[in-house]
Amino acid sequence: MLNLLRFRAVADYSASPKLAPPEPVSGAVAFERYIAHTLPYLRASGGDVLFLGTGDRFLIGPDDERWDMAMLVRQHSIEAFLAFAANDAYLAGLGHRTAAVEDSRLLSVAELPLPR
Repeated sequence: MLNLLRFRAVADYSASPKLAPPEPVSGAVAFERYIAHTLPYLRASGGDVLFLGTGDRFLIGPDDERWDMAMLVRQHSIEAFLAFAANDAYLAGLGHRTAAVEDSRLLSVAELPLPR
């Protein structure tokens, strides 16, 4: 799955106040907390993060559109992802993502062999 993420300047923990840090943090820092919480559950479900990188403006695409981060996650199937996403222990930390992200896109992709 390809994730494109745009972060809030300041994370908004209003939906999950129990997860809020004592002092305000950026959306990027809140997303780092989300990743730290999520990785053990993702890996236990057979998935993993293949790529995590900073984003910028499109070279080809809308001039006014930007993404702060791109993340590529491999999972065995959409069904495995949906089972992971329904895990109560994973869901307990989902508020970090909600606090962090201003906007996002999630695209399910499937690997193809390179043409010869």
